[in-house]
Amino acid sequence: MSEFNGTPHISAKKGEIAKTVIMPGDPLRAKFVADHYLQDLKLFNNVRGMLGFTGNYKGKKVSVMGHGMGMPSMGIYSYELFNFYDVENIIRVGSCGAYRADLDLFDVILTEASYSRSNFAKVAFGYDEDLLYPDKELTEKLEENAKRMNKKIVKGIVISGDSFYRDRSLEVPAPYPIVAGEMESFALFANARYLHKKAACLLTVSDLKDKIATPKERETAFMEMIEIALNTAIELE
Repeated sequence: MSEFNGTPHISAKKGEIAKTVIMPGDPLRAKFVADHYLQDLKLFNNVRGMLGFTGNYKGKKVSVMGHGMGMPSMGIYSYELFNFYDVENIIRVGSCGAYRADLDLFDVILTEASYSRSNFAKVAFGYDEDLLYPDKELTEKLEENAKRMNKKIVKGIVISGDSFYRDRSLEVPAPYPIVAGEMESFALFANARYLHKKAACLLTVSDLKDKIATPKERETAFMEMIEIALNTAIELE
């Protein structure tokens, strides 16, 4: 058998990535999390600048890696982690735009389902549904840890879109009550379902009608959801 030399997008060797991976979209946010929370750090990937690190959090092995923007990017990285690196759990920790008027900047949302008009899941796996779900057990663990840590979370259905910029006059109302919008969870949940793995999604509100988080805030100010994810991750290893 030939030696495993990584994938086209991840250069890690077998065993360098933990069973649980926390995934922000921004690779610099992944670096920030690794530098501030993990000990005994090892860089396992920098292909295309998509940084990935493995280290110890409270004595347990955890990995953190960026997944980029949009479903195609998330689709590639999460599939390769699940399928080639024996990753069992992925927790997306991303930014989102609020759809509800009662939400404020930096509120944390726990995704109960992801709605999308994208054909990602149909093309990849033949799934016809427009609503895909995270792993129930993993999502419940995130909620339990948030309560234990006295962190406020909002639960709900998010819309996962293909386009960040679009003609708003063409929008069709979603057939479900939507709490926020983002661009990756639908692809993550599709991959997890197909590969029989576990995935969940935490989001922090970065965009309101009259407020937008700065790039620096997006990199560093999402620590509440990061800490919820980290404390959940160490229960899974």
